[in-house]
Amino acid sequence: MQFLAHLPLDIGVVAVFFCQNDPGMCDDWDATSGANRAYLFSGELTPAAVPADGETLLGAVTALRLHPADEPTEEPVLGRVGGEPDWIQGDETPECPSCATRMTFTAELEEGHDFATSANFGGGGRGYLFNCQPCRQAAFLWQR
Repeated sequence: MQFLAHLPLDIGVVAVFFCQNDPGMCDDWDATSGANRAYLFSGELTPAAVPADGETLLGAVTALRLHPADEPTEEPVLGRVGGEPDWIQGDETPECPSCATRMTFTAELEEGHDFATSANFGGGGRGYLFNCQPCRQAAFLWQR
């Protein structure tokens, strides 16, 4: 799986991964298909060493804005934290795999401005991150 995002939040740190092994052939738009994964970590984390070989596909670093937006920024902003999801196709809020309750919306990720470094959400899509804080679970899906 390809690393997509690292989000330090009040509830912990969320790391998002999704399948890009054969783009378009794995169901990475579905929160429960197994083709994507989000992890909610608590406690102190330490950075991992960057591998000496291999390829970094998403070399760009971008920012997310808080909801509601407090100050305009000059940086490219590719999503937001908090608020409600701005669904493209319709509400697909996942249920927690542990307790089966509706998960809480956490963040929205946009594809990106540069094809060479953007996430592949099907061309103009948007990613949605959710969490269940009591169960320490997170989920990710996207729509186009």
